[in-house]
Amino acid sequence: MRHILGRPRRRLLALLGSAALALGGAVALPGTAQAANVLTNPGFESGGLSPWTCTGNLGSVVSSPVHSGAKALQGAVSSSDNAQCSQTVAVKPNTAYTLSGWVRGSYVYLGVDGGASTWTTSPSAYSQLSVSFTTGAAQTSATIYVHGWYAQGSYYADDVQLDGPGGTGGGDTQAPTAPGGLASTGKSSSSVSLKWNAASDNVGVTAYDVYAGPSQVLSVSGTSATVAGLSPSTSYTFTVKARDAAGNVSPASNPVSVTTDAGTGGGTAFKQAAPYLYEGWGDPPNPATVMSATGVKWFTMAFVLDSGGCNPAWDGSRALTGGVDQTAINQIRSAGGDIVPSFGGWQGSKLGANCSSASALAGALQKVIDAYSLKAIDMDIENTDEFENEAVQARILTALKTVKANNPGLKTIVTFGTSTTGPTYYGNRLIEQAQSLGANIDVFTIMPFDFGGGSDMYGNTVNAADGLKNKLKSTFGWDDATAYSHIGISGMNGLSDQQENTTPAIWTQIRDWANSHHIARLAYWAVNRDRPCPGGGVVSNCSGISQSTWQFTSITAGFTG
Repeated sequence: MRHILGRPRRRLLALLGSAALALGGAVALPGTAQAANVLTNPGFESGGLSPWTCTGNLGSVVSSPVHSGAKALQGAVSSSDNAQCSQTVAVKPNTAYTLSGWVRGSYVYLGVDGGASTWTTSPSAYSQLSVSFTTGAAQTSATIYVHGWYAQGSYYADDVQLDGPGGTGGGDTQAPTAPGGLASTGKSSSSVSLKWNAASDNVGVTAYDVYAGPSQVLSVSGTSATVAGLSPSTSYTFTVKARDAAGNVSPASNPVSVTTDAGTGGGTAFKQAAPYLYEGWGDPPNPATVMSATGVKWFTMAFVLDSGGCNPAWDGSRALTGGVDQTAINQIRSAGGDIVPSFGGWQGSKLGANCSSASALAGALQKVIDAYSLKAIDMDIENTDEFENEAVQARILTALKTVKANNPGLKTIVTFGTSTTGPTYYGNRLIEQAQSLGANIDVFTIMPFDFGGGSDMYGNTVNAADGLKNKLKSTFGWDDATAYSHIGISGMNGLSDQQENTTPAIWTQIRDWANSHHIARLAYWAVNRDRPCPGGGVVSNCSGISQSTWQFTSITAGFTG
């Protein structure tokens, strides 16, 4: 049996150490007439990060809030990455430098690798940090960094300054070798994902610059990137160059030409209002009756599990075809609607965990796709057997990539839990694996409930969705609009397992926010519970609150993206 409502959540808590970082006894030195800022792009006014590089691709340039000018840096900190952004510059040996910058956010650090640093706790407005250091007797380069702290929310930095004489790079004039093996790992109508082999250098490579034709479009620290904001049905030729701390640039990599998919612009062009309908408990309603009363067209049908031997079945026990689930699907389609099956969930024997390989899992998914001529599938990835198992995550994503390639036009959705500020460690890992594998997932859907007693369900949902948007931007290189168009929200009507209360008014607010930000999908758990029973508690066939029958479904039907 599944947990009655199916979705308890684990949350990762970041613990902050009580000891502050020592400043090594350094004393801030006054600037001199000869002092000059040796950093490039110190206020991010170029509109890009280069030559700054950020861990996890978690840095972006924003227009608000800024300290001065029109741009600033945003670091989208996660529970597993402090979003450190750094720049390496040439300096003179045995020379005093002063590093300063304006920062905003919770626990923001400014410092130099291997040397002094300073930090501030939680400024609600920009606050200046400053620290001084002296280079070593043979030191010819320094790496300046700014970062936040794990799970403490995004930070901002602006007007970062390193005062002192510029160096010569210690005489380093040797350029890195050209990156090799440039290849495309995935594409959409508006983006292309790339990977390449690392270059080598006599001192060390500090960044890779990605070019589309003659124009530099990205600068990253790793050996993969996603170029976003592209036009559909358009051919682009990409190359990559490596750069070292002294500014020496390698020859270009091999070129790779990619034609973007056809589309109507950025995003997935996929919109779906699809509340969950479960034939396994909760007095399942006649879906045609619900459709007639509310105008909803799509349902997410739960749950396809493993019946043994990597064979799909409804709830792992009801036949894939010929039973109550197919009857409901036939009713929905006869009324002009359609369904997306959900594979997995919180409990039961799941295909992702029990199929022996990605190809075997793809074969199981294909059986369901063929049985119902599906337009979309949803992988509800939860619990320790799938969500918190990185190998199983990769198996699921690889299988989705396979069935997407074998079924042109099929939309793929992954659904997973979240914290109030966005994806947890395993959610971030799932997104990063999707990018690395070139899985080309259409919609990343979060389940913003069961936070553990949070009362502001609208605020928590919006904050979680914006956290997901920031992660998608930093991982795939998308702009805001494209990232939102790959987001889904799957809530829980009425009382949640944690006694959180999402009322019809709150769900309407969430629906309106979803429409105004043009996200891809809106769902909730579940239509079986879309009936009133004020004071009834958390049960399977009603919401536990006062409402009209099918009220949440009617609200959801108003989602247009």
